[in-house]
Parts: sequence; C-alpha cells; structure tokens
Amino acid sequence: MSTLELINEIKKLPSKERLIVIEKIKESLFEKEVSQIERAAELFAEDYKTDNELIAFTSLDYEDFYETR
Repeated sequence: MSTLELINEIKKLPSKERLIVIEKIKESLFEKEVSQIERAAELFAEDYKTDNELIAFTSLDYEDFYETR
C-alpha cells in the first residue's frame, strides 16, 4: 500500500480511531528517537570518560551564573 493510499484509508476512519493512529505513530517515532540517542550515548560513553576536552565545560556546572544587563 502506498503512502497516499494509507492516508486516504486513515481519513475514512472515525475521529477517535484517527487519533489512536496518530498516537501510535507518535509513540513509534519517539521509541526510534530514544533508541538512537541511547545508542549514541553508548558509543561515546568511553570517550567522555577518558577525554577531558569533551567535558571541559562541566567544570562550570556549579558556578553561579549572572546574566549581564
């Protein structure tokens, strides 16, 4: 089934069912995005543990920050 056919079929559904479809699509996109972020974190975890240049700015984490006006 093509994308256009799928969209036309979804348009035929009652509003409540269309909202369910939207929610399920959103969940699947979010799961994929979270999975990619987790994978990236795993890939770079060792680098962040051993390369001080990657975490140089974390030394400022507990510094007070005052916005200039």
